[in-house]
Amino acid sequence: MIEGISIQVILTFTTVLFFIGLYGFLTRTHLIGILISLELMLNSEAINFVAVNKYLHPQFLQGAVFSLFILALAAAETALALAIILQVYRRTGSVDVKEVKELKY
Repeated sequence: MIEGISIQVILTFTTVLFFIGLYGFLTRTHLIGILISLELMLNSEAINFVAVNKYLHPQFLQGAVFSLFILALAAAETALALAIILQVYRRTGSVDVKEVKELKY
């Protein structure tokens, strides 16, 4: 146990975070909201890696290394997504998903 917190509590918490992110990803019409929901899903999985590693093999750091890789990937994905969102905003004046669907190239 991690200072009195069981693995079930941590996995329940990260599952709830993941499904909140999934719900936001599927229901949002604003591109920034979709990006935030995706980040929430990625961060919940990073917490899962660290928690499972702490319980299964506390002497090794694979979970922490994987979570750092996920965070680096999320940072790169955010930078790329924000660049795309800025270009969409410059072309349409809006960042709604409906505007992106109607965007003519």
